[in-house]
Amino acid sequence: MASSPMTASSQSSRPPTPNLVFRRLRGRRSPGEFAAAVRRAAREIDERVSCDARYIGRVEAGEIRCPNYAYERVFLHMFPGRTLTDLGFVPRSAVRGRGARTAAPAPAPPHDPDEPHDPHEFDDQNHKESDVRRRAFMSGGSATVAAASLGPWGLASGGTAEAAPQRSVRRAGEAEAGALEEAVRRIRLLDDRHGADGLYRRAAAPLRAAYALLDVGAARQATTDRLHAGAGELAVSVGWLAHDSGRFDDARSHYAEALATARVALDPALEAHAFCNTSFLARDAGRPREAVRAAQAAQVAARPLGSARLLSLLALREAGGWAGLADRRGCEQALTRAQALYGRGPCDADPEWMSFYGDAELAGLEAQCWSTLGDWQRAAHQAHRAARLQDPHFTRNRALYTAELADDLARAGHPDEAAAAGLRVLDLLDEVQSSRVRSMLAGTARVLLPHRRASGVSDFLDRHEELPRTA
Repeated sequence: MASSPMTASSQSSRPPTPNLVFRRLRGRRSPGEFAAAVRRAAREIDERVSCDARYIGRVEAGEIRCPNYAYERVFLHMFPGRTLTDLGFVPRSAVRGRGARTAAPAPAPPHDPDEPHDPHEFDDQNHKESDVRRRAFMSGGSATVAAASLGPWGLASGGTAEAAPQRSVRRAGEAEAGALEEAVRRIRLLDDRHGADGLYRRAAAPLRAAYALLDVGAARQATTDRLHAGAGELAVSVGWLAHDSGRFDDARSHYAEALATARVALDPALEAHAFCNTSFLARDAGRPREAVRAAQAAQVAARPLGSARLLSLLALREAGGWAGLADRRGCEQALTRAQALYGRGPCDADPEWMSFYGDAELAGLEAQCWSTLGDWQRAAHQAHRAARLQDPHFTRNRALYTAELADDLARAGHPDEAAAAGLRVLDLLDEVQSSRVRSMLAGTARVLLPHRRASGVSDFLDRHEELPRTA
């Protein structure tokens, strides 16, 4: 039964009250920096939240009046001794249960799929669905979350994109765009922790579903823009999973798909991201000149976006290309530019996907440049910094930087230190599945073979030999 016009009007016209208390608690940190602090606090208590700058903005704007239980535990851990109301949220009884029924006795109007929907707002059904999706994704992989989130189209659970036009479907709305964005975050989170090898095949289903959503279309242009951005970012993420697991041809195809999506949607942020990853892939695939060109194209797309940190990362991608061309001067110039841009600090314009880019990544990418140029001592110095500075959350990157350190030390003539670093990487391989890391260890093992009698080298070589061989 529909609600009365008076009830619907009064609910839709009531503006949210900004949460000024929460804004004061954020202090001088940008929304992106505060979101990173929330994610770190969540890890401290073994909770999982996909907090980003957009979520923080919605809290401060009053759109999220009371957080879900996961966020509640994290916020109370961050601010001990305070209650939710001390943090500027309304009491839980005001948005659910008896208090909510007293305040709003009239039934709510039916949800319009094209109207904005808050996936974090508290109602019993939404909280249960969010928790189910979270547990399903963590246990079943990204294909499962596609089935749970994009199920109305039947695409991830047995259907195909080609069959979609023949079906009776409704148009995509804010909820579907939000589910797509959440799928991107979850894939990135799992890659950060565990590496790409176990994820790539399972990521194909949500990617097909995402592009089918574009064919279904949306009633509102803002939703269409979010769907294009979400599908493009998902293509980049799946491309990275292919890239990191050694499937370079697949990665190139996915990055090209993301770039085409960016061009169709006139989305410079997505275009910069797609070119950034294309440059990285070209470097790894032995096409350094393409790496330089793609990085330069990414910088052209990124300049209007106002993110110095993004331009810094793109300068590092260019430096990697110059190193591959054995152009030391070009590499050093790009590295200097990257460091200067990085020194300007973070800002609100920094893309969400750049959460991995900090002091450790800056040092790690510089180490790779020196390694490519054959300057093993400088490479080892930067790789050691990267491994020491890396946030423990990024398990794959800890393994990557330490593997880089092991290889650089081996080639610099320090076999005992190289073996010690290699053993630390082997300890991480129970958590990390990355063909890139395994390939680097294999190279280090070959370099260390003539030094088996050096301290620790025999242990490393024996343990490396025991690794299961991948297909």
